[in-house]
Amino acid sequence: MQKIGFAEALDSIVASDPRYQRDAYVFLRDALDYTTKQQKKSKGASVRHVAGPELLEGVRQYALKEFGPMVVTVLSYWGIRSCEDVGNMVFNLIGAGIFGKTEEDSIDDFKNVFDFDEAFVKPFEPIKPPYPGVPIKLPAPKLS
Repeated sequence: MQKIGFAEALDSIVASDPRYQRDAYVFLRDALDYTTKQQKKSKGASVRHVAGPELLEGVRQYALKEFGPMVVTVLSYWGIRSCEDVGNMVFNLIGAGIFGKTEEDSIDDFKNVFDFDEAFVKPFEPIKPPYPGVPIKLPAPKLS
């Protein structure tokens, strides 16, 4: 069996499952790379497998880092609106032979891991005062 490259695999995946844009898969691959690098830093050893919830946390961190307050807009444009969407993409890549999986891996690993609104909108909401009507005290500006 001839191994196909990432670009060819994406052509096939997007043709058979048009729910997600091609760029979403490129982002997912980059997020996996980011996740394995982060795990290597924290564990000090090479990472051979990333579980679904670990990948989702890496996707969350990488997306916030890359897109900031535009993260929901970008992900939504690509068709990614939930953790389950990430799982569907992962299993599309597994089916194409690009990602691997263990016997324990399941599409269910991606269900309801976190709420996209909590993960991607809340970090950019303005800080609310602890008591309604009481303004937040900001530090005084430094005069030069």
